[in-house]
Amino acid sequence: MPQPELLSFDPCTGDEIWRGPVADAAAVDAAVAAARAAFPAWAATPLDARIAVLRRFQEVVRGAADDFAALIARETGKPLWETKTEVASVVAKVDISITAHAERTGERSGEVAGIRQVLRHKPHGVLSVLGPYNFPAHLPNGHIVPALLAGNAIVLKPSELTPAVAAFMADCWRAAGLPEGLLNVVQGAGDTGRALAGHDGIDGLLFTGSATTGAALHRQFADTPHKILALEMGGNNPLIVWDVAEADLAATAALIVQSGYLSAGQRCTCARRLILQDSKAVEMIAHVVELIDRLIVGAPFDDPQPFMGPVIDNAAADRLIAGVDKLVASGGHAIRPLKRLVEGKPFLTPALIDATTSLERPDSELFGPVLQVIRVPDFEAALAEANDTRFGLSAGLIGGDQALYDRLWAASRAGVVNWNRPTNGAASNAPFGGIGLSGNHRPSAYYAADYCAWPVASLEADAPAGSIATGLRSDPA
Repeated sequence: MPQPELLSFDPCTGDEIWRGPVADAAAVDAAVAAARAAFPAWAATPLDARIAVLRRFQEVVRGAADDFAALIARETGKPLWETKTEVASVVAKVDISITAHAERTGERSGEVAGIRQVLRHKPHGVLSVLGPYNFPAHLPNGHIVPALLAGNAIVLKPSELTPAVAAFMADCWRAAGLPEGLLNVVQGAGDTGRALAGHDGIDGLLFTGSATTGAALHRQFADTPHKILALEMGGNNPLIVWDVAEADLAATAALIVQSGYLSAGQRCTCARRLILQDSKAVEMIAHVVELIDRLIVGAPFDDPQPFMGPVIDNAAADRLIAGVDKLVASGGHAIRPLKRLVEGKPFLTPALIDATTSLERPDSELFGPVLQVIRVPDFEAALAEANDTRFGLSAGLIGGDQALYDRLWAASRAGVVNWNRPTNGAASNAPFGGIGLSGNHRPSAYYAADYCAWPVASLEADAPAGSIATGLRSDPA
C-alpha cells in the first residue's frame, strides 16, 4: 500500500505548493530517536558554539528572505508586505532569545552563610513543537530558537496546512550547520500530532494553536507531570472604546480595524468584541464602517498591496460564515456582513456585527475577520462585558485617561493589556501569553527561556567541612 501523502495548496489559486509523505508511527519513532541520539552532545556543546549556529541560521534566513516571504505568502494567502515582517521576526528572534536566555536562565552565583550558592539551568531533552498555520514560520521558530539555545533537541510537527514553510525553515537550519538530529520535521495532521505528543521519548511539548486542541493536550499530559507543557492558545479578546475626543475618532477607527482585521482576523490577539459607549456608538461605528469599506482584500502579490488576504482555506471560511449566520439569527445586526468575494475561494469581506441584542453570543474564537459590537451604558458594564469570557489573552482600551486605563488593567483577566494601541500589538522583549483558555501560565516570546530549561540550585564548597553540634552522646554507645 502506498504511503499517504500530504498536499499543500495556495488558498488564492488552488495551485499545489508542496507534497510529501505523512509521518506514520514509525516515522515519528525515528524522528524522536534521532533527537534523543543528538541531544547529549548538543547539551554538552558550549553556549558560545550553540549561539554561533543560531547566528548562522540568522544569516541564512536573511539571505533567503525574499524567497521565504514569497513562500509564506503563497501557502497562507497573507499579503507579501506582511510575510516580509514575519521573516524579519524570524531573524530578530535570535538576538531576542540570546538576551532572554542570559537574563532569565543564565548562571548566577552568590554566598549564603559563607557557602557558595550557584544557580544553573539544564535543558529538558527532546521537545516536540506543534506549530500553527497563521504564522507558520515565526511562531514555531519562537519555540525552536530558545529551545535549541538552551541545549534541547526538537521534533517539529507543523500545521498540515503549511508544511512547505516548515520544510523551508528546516532547510535553513541545515544550511546553517545545525548538527543532524537536532531538528526533525514530521508532517501530518491530527494523528501525527497525537502520536508525537503522546510519545514516551519526548520530555515536553510546546504548542501554539486552538483552545480545543490545547485542552486535549492538557488532558493527554495529565499523567505526565514530569514533562513540560507550554500552551499558547487563542482568545475572545475585548477592545473597549471610551471617551474618545472628536479629533481622535479617525485614529481610533484605524486602531479598531487593525485590531479586528489584521491577517484577515487570523491572529490570536485580534479583537473579537468591540465594546462601545452606547451614547457615542453611532458616531464611532460610522468612522469604522467608512474605513472598512476602503479596505482592499486581495491576493498576496497584488499591486496595490491588499490590507488582508483570504482566510487559510474554504473550510475555515465556511465555519466563519456559519458562525456569523448564527449570531445574526439570534438577534444580531450585520452592519457589514461577512461575504465571500470569489465563489469557491476563501476571500472574505471584513464583517462588523452588532451583537448587543443577540440572544446567544458563544464564548468562542471566531478566527477570522469578524468583529462583534457590544454597546454598554457605563464603564462598569464595559469591564463586566470584557471579562465575560473563559479566555484571557488580549484586552485593550482606546480613549479615556490614565485612571480609566488603570481600572481596566486592574480588572482585566488577560496576559496582554494595551492602551491606545491595537490589541494585536505585542513587544518582542516582553512575555506573550494568557490565562484561562488562552494558556497554562507558560508565556512565550521573551519568557520562552523559562520553559526551555529547568533550574538547578547548588550549594558548593571546595573541600568537605561538616560537623554535628547537637544531639550526640558524649561517648559512643
